[in-house]
Amino acid sequence: MDLTTLTRPELAELRAYVPERHDGIVAKLDANEAPPLRSRELSEIAMRAMSKVAMERYPDARALELREAIAARSGITPAEVFVGTGSDEVIALLCTALSRPRGRNPAGVVLSPSPSFVMYRVTARAHGLKAVEVPLDASWDLDVRTMSLAIETMQPNVVWIATPNNPTGNAMSAEKVEAVVAAAPNALCVIDEAYGDYAGKSLRGLRAANDNVAILRTVSKLGLAALRVGWLEARAELVAELDKVRQPFNVSAVSQAAVAAVLREGGEHLQHVVDAVVAERSRMSAALAKLSGVSVTPSEANFLWLRTERPAEEVHAGLLAHGVLCRSFHQSGGRLKNQLRVTIGLPEENDRFLVALTKVLA
Repeated sequence: MDLTTLTRPELAELRAYVPERHDGIVAKLDANEAPPLRSRELSEIAMRAMSKVAMERYPDARALELREAIAARSGITPAEVFVGTGSDEVIALLCTALSRPRGRNPAGVVLSPSPSFVMYRVTARAHGLKAVEVPLDASWDLDVRTMSLAIETMQPNVVWIATPNNPTGNAMSAEKVEAVVAAAPNALCVIDEAYGDYAGKSLRGLRAANDNVAILRTVSKLGLAALRVGWLEARAELVAELDKVRQPFNVSAVSQAAVAAVLREGGEHLQHVVDAVVAERSRMSAALAKLSGVSVTPSEANFLWLRTERPAEEVHAGLLAHGVLCRSFHQSGGRLKNQLRVTIGLPEENDRFLVALTKVLA
């Protein structure tokens, strides 16, 4: 029997996520991970917390200690916090819970700008939902008019807005985000602030003023990607509904303990990570501005969005030959065929990238 006849037909259009792997890479700048800048104190905080975990016991199904730590850091109540195994699981559970068809739609609809975080579309399709993407404007900001028209026409259940955006790195204009939220009173508008710490700002105030707004956050970009903890800040009523579709022990006990401890005790050390990355981001942006054949979008994330005069595919291959791995978007075609995304790494990794790029462009 061909068991693919039992799978969702939407899976035929998707591909499994397989990260690039190459031999000889000395500067891995493709995954938006934080560089290994964590202090000894931060590591000790996490290790002490993990050492106290009873390995024979299931994790706390409520993740109460973790939710309390997140709530204290975010200025909200634990009842407004929904945690998942990374923001990816939170996205998936939102697609599970908010999937009811509306109007004449045969399936639930999610809407997002494009380009943006690919998991909005992939997760929606994997759940049988329709994914609608609206192009960003020429400066990689929200196109409010087109977004509003798409919302009116398609009646989405969820509207995703990443700010700072991945892969473009820029923060969406706050007034444009507010306009899109106003245009979608009957949808959940999720403001994805995965890179918010590097922007030094948040739209939590917009959530406080609008019942249909939620904030998505994670510690993955702060040097804790291995722990896989993400969360949603939303109305307690929505969190209670999402809890119905969450697996009881979805976040491991060691991850709960480590992240809760880091958020409670390691705030100063986390800020050191952010400050170091922001300083390197400024240094790299200034250095790239001096190169001919490349332009950089102003970034508020922990990566840079580059446009090269040469096709990105060629530049990507040239960098690989020098042991530098970044992310090329040439396969998407159109205006992305000359775009590269480069994570901010350690100073020596960034220097290697700059030297390699100079040689490749020459």
